[in-house]
Amino acid sequence: MAGISPRQIRAARSLLGWTQQELADRAVVSGNTVQRLERGVAVRVDVYLKLWRTLEAAGIEFIPAAGDKGEGVRLVRGN
Repeated sequence: MAGISPRQIRAARSLLGWTQQELADRAVVSGNTVQRLERGVAVRVDVYLKLWRTLEAAGIEFIPAAGDKGEGVRLVRGN
């Protein structure tokens, strides 16, 4: 499954001004889970998708790597 990287999650949180705990609270997961995911530790797919959807609902767009251009994120609407 193609997905988003730990760096993209950290960048998305930064754009929104959220702490790890704020993201966890909004996604209804533990703060420990967000910490682990951002360190690159695998989490359950359903938890990963909750975090992804929470960030997208807040206006984050995940940009996949393309050619020699790296992955990224952008805020497409205010939160």
